[in-house]
Amino acid sequence: MDNVSVQDIDRVSQIFKVLSDVTRLKIVLAVKAGEKNVTTIANEVGMEQSAVSHQLRLLRDNRVVKTRRQGKAILYTVDDAHVLDILEQTFKHIQHH
Repeated sequence: MDNVSVQDIDRVSQIFKVLSDVTRLKIVLAVKAGEKNVTTIANEVGMEQSAVSHQLRLLRDNRVVKTRRQGKAILYTVDDAHVLDILEQTFKHIQHH
């Protein structure tokens, strides 16, 4: 980590900002096991579909989730395993005595 640029620091900070929102974190955890559509995600996190769609757009713009079209449906899942690694390490940290 000696050669970390200011741009890299800014990007890391942005990822943590995106993941720091409770709603977005719930959405990421909802799609960690596999692809889901907006309706399924909204039901799992107990929110309106329009609100979930807005948060998914932010998550997608920051490459936390990705999409795949299946017919008329858009399916969401975690963009890559690094996102889950970050969350797993963070949960381990808070559970550490």
